[in-house]
Amino acid sequence: MNINELYHIQKELDRKILKEHQLEGRDLISEKILALQVELGELANETRCFKYWSKKGPSEKSIILEEYVDCLHFILSIGLEKQYTSDINEVKSDEEVIATHQFLKVYSHLSNFQQNNSKENYLALWQSFIVLGKALGFRWDEITTAYLKKNEINHQRQKEGY
Repeated sequence: MNINELYHIQKELDRKILKEHQLEGRDLISEKILALQVELGELANETRCFKYWSKKGPSEKSIILEEYVDCLHFILSIGLEKQYTSDINEVKSDEEVIATHQFLKVYSHLSNFQQNNSKENYLALWQSFIVLGKALGFRWDEITTAYLKKNEINHQRQKEGY
Protein backbone atom coordinates (compact mmCIF):
# COMPACT_ATOMS: atom_id res chain seq x y z
CA MET A 1 0.00 0.00 0.00
CA ASN A 2 1.37 3.39 -0.88
CA ILE A 3 1.32 6.57 1.13
CA ASN A 4 -1.32 8.25 -1.05
CA GLU A 5 -3.75 5.45 -0.22
CA LEU A 6 -3.14 6.04 3.49
CA TYR A 7 -3.94 9.73 3.05
CA HIS A 8 -7.17 8.80 1.28
CA ILE A 9 -8.18 6.41 4.07
CA GLN A 10 -7.29 8.96 6.75
CA LYS A 11 -9.28 11.64 4.94
CA GLU A 12 -12.43 9.53 5.26
CA LEU A 13 -11.92 9.09 9.01
CA ASP A 14 -11.15 12.79 9.48
CA ARG A 15 -14.26 13.73 7.52
CA LYS A 16 -16.40 11.48 9.70
CA ILE A 17 -14.92 12.91 12.90
CA LEU A 18 -15.36 16.51 11.76
CA LYS A 19 -18.99 15.89 10.84
CA GLU A 20 -19.81 13.89 13.98
CA HIS A 21 -18.31 16.53 16.26
CA GLN A 22 -19.44 19.53 14.18
CA LEU A 23 -15.90 20.75 13.57
CA GLU A 24 -16.03 21.43 9.82
CA GLY A 25 -13.99 24.48 8.86
CA ARG A 26 -12.19 24.64 12.20
CA ASP A 27 -8.38 24.81 12.34
CA LEU A 28 -7.32 21.84 14.46
CA ILE A 29 -3.57 21.95 13.87
CA SER A 30 -2.76 22.79 17.50
CA GLU A 31 -4.95 19.95 18.77
CA LYS A 32 -3.43 17.51 16.30
CA ILE A 33 0.13 18.53 17.18
CA LEU A 34 -0.55 18.10 20.89
CA ALA A 35 -2.27 14.76 20.23
CA LEU A 36 0.79 13.63 18.27
CA GLN A 37 3.09 14.72 21.09
CA VAL A 38 1.03 12.67 23.56
CA GLU A 39 0.96 9.63 21.27
CA LEU A 40 4.73 9.85 20.71
CA GLY A 41 5.17 9.83 24.49
CA GLU A 42 2.95 6.78 24.78
CA LEU A 43 4.98 5.09 22.04
CA ALA A 44 8.28 5.90 23.74
CA ASN A 45 6.91 4.63 27.04
CA GLU A 46 5.99 1.27 25.50
CA THR A 47 9.46 0.89 23.95
CA ARG A 48 11.10 1.81 27.26
CA CYS A 49 14.17 2.75 25.18
CA PHE A 50 14.97 5.70 27.43
CA LYS A 51 14.48 3.93 30.77
CA TYR A 52 18.12 3.30 31.53
CA TRP A 53 17.27 2.83 35.22
CA SER A 54 14.94 -0.10 34.63
CA LYS A 55 15.57 -3.74 33.87
CA LYS A 56 12.05 -4.28 32.55
CA GLY A 57 11.99 -4.82 28.79
CA PRO A 58 9.81 -3.22 26.15
CA SER A 59 6.16 -4.09 25.60
CA GLU A 60 5.23 -6.69 23.01
CA LYS A 61 5.92 -5.69 19.42
CA SER A 62 2.18 -5.61 18.62
CA ILE A 63 1.56 -3.02 21.36
CA ILE A 64 4.45 -0.86 20.19
CA LEU A 65 3.22 -1.11 16.59
CA GLU A 66 -0.29 -0.05 17.63
CA GLU A 67 1.14 3.02 19.37
CA TYR A 68 3.24 3.76 16.29
CA VAL A 69 0.19 3.74 14.00
CA ASP A 70 -1.70 5.95 16.47
CA CYS A 71 1.04 8.49 15.77
CA LEU A 72 0.77 7.81 12.05
CA HIS A 73 -2.94 8.68 12.10
CA PHE A 74 -2.12 12.15 13.42
CA ILE A 75 0.81 12.73 11.06
CA LEU A 76 -1.42 11.88 8.11
CA SER A 77 -4.23 14.05 9.49
CA ILE A 78 -1.88 17.01 9.92
CA GLY A 79 -0.70 16.58 6.33
CA LEU A 80 -4.28 16.54 5.13
CA GLU A 81 -5.22 19.64 7.07
CA LYS A 82 -2.26 21.57 5.67
CA GLN A 83 -2.66 19.98 2.20
CA TYR A 84 0.89 18.58 2.36
CA THR A 85 0.10 15.20 0.88
CA SER A 86 2.23 15.37 -2.24
CA ASP A 87 5.97 14.84 -2.48
CA ILE A 88 5.84 12.25 0.30
CA ASN A 89 8.12 9.35 -0.52
CA GLU A 90 9.16 6.25 1.31
CA VAL A 91 12.39 6.99 3.13
CA LYS A 92 15.46 4.90 2.42
CA SER A 93 17.67 4.54 5.48
CA ASP A 94 20.24 1.79 5.89
CA GLU A 95 22.13 3.39 8.74
CA GLU A 96 21.86 2.00 12.25
CA VAL A 97 19.62 4.29 14.28
CA ILE A 98 19.27 4.37 18.05
CA ALA A 99 15.59 4.63 18.98
CA THR A 100 16.10 7.17 21.77
CA HIS A 101 17.97 9.51 19.42
CA GLN A 102 15.33 9.08 16.74
CA PHE A 103 12.50 9.89 19.17
CA LEU A 104 14.31 13.13 19.97
CA LYS A 105 14.63 13.91 16.25
CA VAL A 106 10.91 13.33 15.73
CA TYR A 107 10.08 15.60 18.68
CA SER A 108 12.49 18.23 17.34
CA HIS A 109 10.92 18.14 13.88
CA LEU A 110 7.45 18.29 15.42
CA SER A 111 8.49 21.32 17.45
CA ASN A 112 9.88 22.98 14.31
CA PHE A 113 6.60 22.26 12.53
CA GLN A 114 4.63 23.70 15.44
CA GLN A 115 6.63 26.93 15.17
CA ASN A 116 6.44 27.05 11.37
CA ASN A 117 3.82 24.93 9.60
CA SER A 118 5.83 24.83 6.38
CA LYS A 119 5.77 21.91 4.00
CA GLU A 120 9.53 21.54 4.46
CA ASN A 121 9.09 21.09 8.21
CA TYR A 122 6.25 18.63 7.66
CA LEU A 123 8.39 16.55 5.29
CA ALA A 124 11.22 16.50 7.86
CA LEU A 125 8.75 15.31 10.51
CA TRP A 126 7.41 12.63 8.18
CA GLN A 127 10.87 11.38 7.27
CA SER A 128 12.11 11.26 10.86
CA PHE A 129 8.96 9.37 11.87
CA ILE A 130 9.48 6.74 9.16
CA VAL A 131 13.10 6.30 10.27
CA LEU A 132 11.81 5.85 13.83
CA GLY A 133 9.58 3.03 12.58
CA LYS A 134 12.60 1.35 11.02
CA ALA A 135 14.61 1.85 14.22
CA LEU A 136 11.80 0.07 16.07
CA GLY A 137 12.07 -2.83 13.64
CA PHE A 138 8.90 -2.30 11.61
CA ARG A 139 8.53 -3.03 7.92
CA TRP A 140 6.24 -0.89 5.77
CA ASP A 141 3.83 -3.79 5.17
CA GLU A 142 3.49 -4.31 8.95
CA ILE A 143 2.83 -0.62 9.46
CA THR A 144 0.15 -0.41 6.77
CA THR A 145 -1.60 -3.58 7.97
CA ALA A 146 -1.66 -2.27 11.55
CA TYR A 147 -2.83 1.14 10.31
CA LEU A 148 -5.77 -0.42 8.46
CA LYS A 149 -6.73 -2.46 11.51
CA LYS A 150 -6.59 0.57 13.81
CA ASN A 151 -8.49 2.67 11.26
CA GLU A 152 -11.37 0.17 11.41
CA ILE A 153 -11.33 0.41 15.21
CA ASN A 154 -11.37 4.22 14.99
CA HIS A 155 -14.38 4.14 12.66
CA GLN A 156 -16.17 1.77 15.04
CA ARG A 157 -15.37 4.06 17.97
CA GLN A 158 -16.98 6.96 16.13
CA LYS A 159 -20.13 4.91 15.61
CA GLU A 160 -20.19 4.12 19.33
CA GLY A 161 -19.76 7.75 20.39
CA TYR A 162 -16.16 7.44 21.57
